[in-house]
Amino acid sequence: MAQEAPIPDPEEIRAYTPAVPRKLSKPRPPQGQRLVSLRQAAGLSQAELARIVGEPQANIAFWERCEKPPRSDALPKLAEALGVRIDDLIEGVKPTAQRAPAGKVQHLFEEVRKLPRRKQDRVVEVLSALLKEYKLKAS
Repeated sequence: MAQEAPIPDPEEIRAYTPAVPRKLSKPRPPQGQRLVSLRQAAGLSQAELARIVGEPQANIAFWERCEKPPRSDALPKLAEALGVRIDDLIEGVKPTAQRAPAGKVQHLFEEVRKLPRRKQDRVVEVLSALLKEYKLKAS
């Protein structure tokens, strides 16, 4: 008669959930860390960057963990979305002060620019009021 395997204690079983952070088994390579830094400096999540460049989020995650640079067809889109040159993505040259990363606000304003003039004026009016309120609270 074959002996049955013991049933594990439920406390010992630990499935992955979003509440359980993943740890990388090895440190990020320089190429991946550079992409992470540029993405974070632009104020974008992996999902937001993926949407902007038209790639799956899994590709962004892979490129951030991998030593290889992103595919050649994705590099121009990534560089534009992050506000850097393609060379900066590959070689790690720090962007100059003149080329600030394109963040959420810039992408939002690019969408606002496509609206009719009256809608643009309304957006500016709302943002101006919010900024004025913020400045009053800050002082």
